[in-house]
This record gives sequence, structure tokens and C-alpha cells, in this order.
Amino acid sequence: MVFSRVRLGLNPEMNALATLFISAVTIGVIVVNQAMIARERRRVADMKAAFAAA
Repeated sequence: MVFSRVRLGLNPEMNALATLFISAVTIGVIVVNQAMIARERRRVADMKAAFAAA
């Protein structure tokens, strides 16, 4: 459907759909990145605690 629209010219509906899709992907990437950063911080804190206890 998207490729047939490209041949005929994009309309505002396709632009809106593309904007929503790009926004959803961007938000998903940000959320996953924040989760990975938090997990890494917890891992580093756990390693520091383990080395301090040893």
C-alpha cells in the first residue's frame, strides 16, 4: 500500500501515518534505552557491593 502511494504521490494521511510510526519507534527506543541504562547502573552497584563485602 505504501509503495503504491509513493507512485501516486503522498497525501496528508500517509504523512500523518508516517509521523505516528516514527514517533512510536522513537519513544520505544528511548524507553528501552532508559531501561538498559538503569539495569547497567544496578549491575555496577551490585558489583561494587559484592567487592566491598568480599
